[in-house]
Amino acid sequence: MTTALYTHSACLEHDTGLGHPECADRLSVVLHALGADEFALLDRRIAPRAEIDQIARVHQRDYIARVFASIPKHGHVALDGDTIVSAGSGEAALRAAGALCAAVDDVMSGDVCNAFCAVRPPGHHAESREAMGFCLFNNVAIGAAHARAAHGLTRVAIIDFDVHHGNGTQEFCEHEAGLFYASTHQWPHYPGTGHFRERGDFNNIVNVPLKAMAGSPEFRHALTQSVFPALHEFRPEMIMISAGFDGHSRDPLAGLHLTEDDYAWVTRKLCSLAYKHCQSRIVSTLEGGYHPSALANSCATHVRELMAPCLA
Repeated sequence: MTTALYTHSACLEHDTGLGHPECADRLSVVLHALGADEFALLDRRIAPRAEIDQIARVHQRDYIARVFASIPKHGHVALDGDTIVSAGSGEAALRAAGALCAAVDDVMSGDVCNAFCAVRPPGHHAESREAMGFCLFNNVAIGAAHARAAHGLTRVAIIDFDVHHGNGTQEFCEHEAGLFYASTHQWPHYPGTGHFRERGDFNNIVNVPLKAMAGSPEFRHALTQSVFPALHEFRPEMIMISAGFDGHSRDPLAGLHLTEDDYAWVTRKLCSLAYKHCQSRIVSTLEGGYHPSALANSCATHVRELMAPCLA
């Protein structure tokens, strides 16, 4: 078995307008990097459309209808100050959410070892009734909900190392004992959530805010001292990753100083925990990252580490 890569050309057709940081070029550079010879053994799969019922496990149906009703035939529509849709956005959003559900199915069946979803729009800011932060539907939450509904999993963990707190994912997890959410993120910073005192109804939320200018030592300490022990205690049956690479030192939208080595390290640690607790079941999805070469290199590093235990 090897790592599966899920993507779809429709994700390139989500046009956010001139100068918007969450642009199609982000996905293009990621796919180019993953086209290198070293990734020849990736199992490349076409992301299917998500079904509305799958999305509705996370989002209210009236909200889903409003999103699709807002998609213009031409030009752009702003759902908020940051979140822009175009004619191709609805199909892209369906494929992005569908990638997570398909990845969960294939990892659970044992058809692949683990999976990475190279999709956009990203998802972790999307709340049950609100688009925000470039996100329409919460892809990773939809995948976690699918793992529970379709495969009967009772303990699903989501680890988020994007530089921005995943407020939508926390909203999805915080009232459910069978869900675990942990986030490292810059604080104070957009979206303003993710205080360390936010613990969830079942002590199932772990937020570790990092000050601007924090780098490898602070990031690794946060994970080693707070996130990994709590994840170990939770004993996940699947680990899902919101893989945002905008904590990189070259990223223009934030102020952390992480490197490719940090993303390699956290991925190795999560692979080790997945091996110990859940038969190496990991499904990861692209979130942020807005410096083209830093994003491409970091994403390649992440996928390289996902592949390593599968090919051993």
